Amino acid sequence: MTMRNCLAKITLVLCCSVAGRAAAGPATAAGRAKAASRTATTLAGLARAYRADPTPDRRAAVEQWAALHPQDAPLTQLALGVTAYEQKDYLAAAASLRKARPKLARIADYVAYYLGAARVEAGDFDGVTRDLEPTHRQPASPVAGRAWVIEARARQTADAAGAVKLLRDHYAELPQPEGGLALADCYVAAGAPASAADFLERANAQFVTGEAASRAADALSSLQERMGAAFPQPLPQQLLHRADRLLQTRQYEEARTAYQSAAERLNGSEREQALVRAAAAELLDGHAGPACDNLTGMQLNAGEADAERIYYLAECAHRAGDETQPSAELDRLAGQYPKSSWRLKALLAAASRSWVENQPQRYLPLYQAAYQNFPDDPQAAHWHFRVAFRAYFERREDAENLLREQLRNYPGSGSAAAALYFLGRLAEERNDFGAARLYFERVMTAMEGYYYAELARERLRQPEVRNASGSAKVAEFLAGVRLPKGEAVPTRTTAATELRIGRSRILRSAGLTDLADEELRFGARIDGQPALLAMEGAAAAEAPYQGMRMMKALAPDYLNLRLTEAPRRFWELLFPLPYRAELTADARRLGLDPFLVAGLVRQESEFNPGAVSHAHAYGLTQVLPGTGRQFARRAGVGRVTARVLVQPAANLKIGTAILRSTLDQNGGNLEQTLASYNAGPNRVAEWLTWDNYREPAEFVESIPYAETREYVQAVLRNAEMYRRLYR
Repeated sequence: MTMRNCLAKITLVLCCSVAGRAAAGPATAAGRAKAASRTATTLAGLARAYRADPTPDRRAAVEQWAALHPQDAPLTQLALGVTAYEQKDYLAAAASLRKARPKLARIADYVAYYLGAARVEAGDFDGVTRDLEPTHRQPASPVAGRAWVIEARARQTADAAGAVKLLRDHYAELPQPEGGLALADCYVAAGAPASAADFLERANAQFVTGEAASRAADALSSLQERMGAAFPQPLPQQLLHRADRLLQTRQYEEARTAYQSAAERLNGSEREQALVRAAAAELLDGHAGPACDNLTGMQLNAGEADAERIYYLAECAHRAGDETQPSAELDRLAGQYPKSSWRLKALLAAASRSWVENQPQRYLPLYQAAYQNFPDDPQAAHWHFRVAFRAYFERREDAENLLREQLRNYPGSGSAAAALYFLGRLAEERNDFGAARLYFERVMTAMEGYYYAELARERLRQPEVRNASGSAKVAEFLAGVRLPKGEAVPTRTTAATELRIGRSRILRSAGLTDLADEELRFGARIDGQPALLAMEGAAAAEAPYQGMRMMKALAPDYLNLRLTEAPRRFWELLFPLPYRAELTADARRLGLDPFLVAGLVRQESEFNPGAVSHAHAYGLTQVLPGTGRQFARRAGVGRVTARVLVQPAANLKIGTAILRSTLDQNGGNLEQTLASYNAGPNRVAEWLTWDNYREPAEFVESIPYAETREYVQAVLRNAEMYRRLYR
């Protein structure tokens, strides 16, 4: 269509609109819906809008779309049915879903589930089992587990025993806590209240917050009132588990009460655990004095409860400012309970405190004891690397052996790239440039998505390293190191992947984005190709940050892939660059690398302009309102409010101004700048006084906060990926 024809069409529409209003007064809902349906680009957009805010006008717009596009009528009925179900208009939901059912065979399971659920909620049980049959056919369906619950509820009145058997037979498939609560209801209907109480107590022990906790508590109260003295008391172990869950969710007062109640009914080691944890809850709730007195006065048998007591005694001493007693408690744990998890927890607590206080003479033996006594723990690689890196930093004689040991014992850890890099730097220092070249090349070829790959690339630009002959000894060593390797993204889809993608597209075209994404995630777990399903979901996402999250969830090992092992689109979805024009302009105006800014934004907010942190930092670059006001004038932004900070243009201006200032304060050092951006300048200033760092990588590995250390590496890694993709 030419521009002239477009203008003519717009003029005609405007004239007709004005004439209609003059003749008939305010537009009717049908008229507004018709206009909306003409301007909408897809049914999906209209259906999503109606589902988010189900007003009469929006419903009319969806129906009008179906009238203008008859081929979309089944999808329209599906969208209307799901929305009606969510709005608890169950009769209308069932009516719409019945109309959709004959034409949507490829997603018959979804139609069947919502139809069955709507009928059960409306009290219409006859034939629901037959309606739900498609949910249990091939391919496996994400709604199958929920459908068993719906079917049991439909059968509960007429055949309660059969409903119980149905749920017991498929218990492993049921979503929880819904499955357990439904089974309890069916047991009540079947005249087995004691069995109902058992499943309610299980739910009550596991779920201590939210709707499930309230439902379980209410049902137990009702059942207890009904059964009177015959009501079975919860198992003591269930009481202990519930108290543990309360402690985990930081409901300390409730946890202490629950532990004390459990202790009255428990015996042996479980009773001792309950007593220790009651005191621990009191300690964690801020009542250190009485808690520590209780722990000190306990006389326990040898075992895990006593090990736990000693751990909390060490915590008591630390909170009281006594740093000699924790060491004594650690020695007690080493002597009496060398393999206890509480000894490990005490080791790590003491090591972390010593690291933050820059006391390597204290934290090194603690980390060493941790990885030597608990070598199978997932964090053993981290503890070993802390010891190996410090040996490297101090240039001790055992540094090379420890770094090699890191690679032999923990080749799959994220510290492998750092170990290779520092081995290369040691080789350079002794002028063994051939060995250095092999170490650096291994980082680049096997772990090119890591921070250390770019550092290795820089070292390989040195002529003496680049032109050196290899080392046979190092080559032999590296040949035995099995570094993590991601699976290359397939170039062809399997039949199962095609099926999942096709089903997700049907759901998405009806505006059911969450169900479409659920289909892809389910397929990635069950029978599909995760990377390709991730790309499908990410490409269809409404915003880049949503697509990135889908990619991270379904393709989590992307850092272990080489750039050539996945299509460009795969990387663009993982490293999107929205707001590129504004970002580039703001960065260049202040002399910043736009790709560095992009790497920072990806790490801070994933390019979600509405992101808000727990600390109430806002927007793309996560700006605190107070900091934003300090930099607003130099950034050319007026009054700063939370609403302003979630506007991409304003946020990028302020964020780049903050980054520029921080970079200047740190003399252009990127690693220090990013550490300051994340942890604050005061902490970085303190860390810089700890040692004389020969290069930025040494500073990075010396950062005691894991979040900041990983943040610095991630931003610089992101920046390099953006350069390679968009330069």
